[in-house]
Amino acid sequence: MKRVEIQRIAHLPPQILTLEKEAVGEGFRFLTRLIAEWRSGANRFDAPGECLMAAYSDHRLIGIGGLSVDPYAQNDTARLRRVYVAASSRGLKVGQTLVNALVAFASHRFQTVRLSTDTPEGDAFYRHCGFNRSDDDHATHTMFFGDA
Repeated sequence: MKRVEIQRIAHLPPQILTLEKEAVGEGFRFLTRLIAEWRSGANRFDAPGECLMAAYSDHRLIGIGGLSVDPYAQNDTARLRRVYVAASSRGLKVGQTLVNALVAFASHRFQTVRLSTDTPEGDAFYRHCGFNRSDDDHATHTMFFGDA
């Protein structure tokens, strides 16, 4: 596999539309929500501690994911959101590299990172990335830092 670069981004790259089309074809609408919320200004991952990161290979967008303040938890909790990797790049550690970068960013400000997924593949992936299953109504998986 070619080298993957993870970059913090401040604008949605035009290639997001290609990823969105692929995601919709797989039955996932969260990139559609990402684009709509970005355009409306509802969520631009720009509050303190938040970020949006993209994975590139040969200048081609192959993954994206965001980190926001978790609206369902205390201020020391982040939420991993809108993580998607192109099907052709799965199984090559692109998703794990992206999630690791997001978690590392979160660790500077937050005590906990939570997320929700509704697929067995997502469950296995996030557990592989170090998250634990959660029985919370607003999160399926959680990762704690430090003494939490």
